[in-house]
Amino acid sequence: MRVAVNLLAVVCFIIPTTGIAQEWAYQVVERIPPSESDVNAPRSVPGSSRSYSQAEIDDDWNPPDWFPGDHSPLPVVVAQGSGDVRACGACHLTSGMGHPESSHLAGLPVEYFMRQMEEYRSGARTDRYWMNDFARELSVESMRDAAEYYAAIEPIDWVEVVEVDEVPRSYVGDGRMRFRDSGGGTEPLGNRIVELPQNRELVTAKHPYSGFVAYVPIGSLMRGEVLVTTGGGGRTIACIICHGAELRGIGEIPAIRGISPLYVVRQLNDIQTGDRAGVQAVLMQATVASLTEDDMIAIAAYLASLDP
Repeated sequence: MRVAVNLLAVVCFIIPTTGIAQEWAYQVVERIPPSESDVNAPRSVPGSSRSYSQAEIDDDWNPPDWFPGDHSPLPVVVAQGSGDVRACGACHLTSGMGHPESSHLAGLPVEYFMRQMEEYRSGARTDRYWMNDFARELSVESMRDAAEYYAAIEPIDWVEVVEVDEVPRSYVGDGRMRFRDSGGGTEPLGNRIVELPQNRELVTAKHPYSGFVAYVPIGSLMRGEVLVTTGGGGRTIACIICHGAELRGIGEIPAIRGISPLYVVRQLNDIQTGDRAGVQAVLMQATVASLTEDDMIAIAAYLASLDP
């Protein structure tokens, strides 16, 4: 991962907080500007012989597969979904890397994947949007098809972490993704993480290899490293104890390197509030019990800065 620090920023702006993990981590749509292009016009991406219109790209039951030769045959549930269940590839991409508003799936252990789907089905793990309904509708066979497909994919470098005080002005738009404001300008980062596409054109085309820039508060990486590797003097439990010395996972316990920091903040917060329960979440409760929002930001920033 590339890590940069904005040495020109001299003013630290702090946004007052009223609780752990504010809504910024969950990315609620703020506005959807009118499209400036024809949604039915063909689009292409470098290196692919295929073309899709934006309307086709946005079809959640038939998302684009720009590079079919790069992966094994797509299971039906990944390529087309099932009934009212959207195709997995619509949000998590054919690469399994996902976008900040969803999650990564590439390389997740099959049994971990299956356990999470069962906990969505039972309600032990709560999603604000549709995963609970999807899990109740999908067959176990379809879940396992998706789990085995994504488990076989090697995660790729996805997030560039940058420590700053000021960030490009942005908004949460279509698909709950955050975009740079067309008017330009900057705004204080404050006590949050902002993830923006490295290449908006490729990301809105659902390119499977186009990642993100994560802007994090200055000092987050050093603080996060201490918390992750040592527990911060008893503030939490060192992540390496369960996720392995290199944080690449052990058995059913997943790797946590190089993934979206927004996703990490949401999971830490959900476990702390009880929105994410279940067998493995119980094991995490002692880890998150005393974490502040600053701690969650620091842990997420440091984990995202590591190569997957």
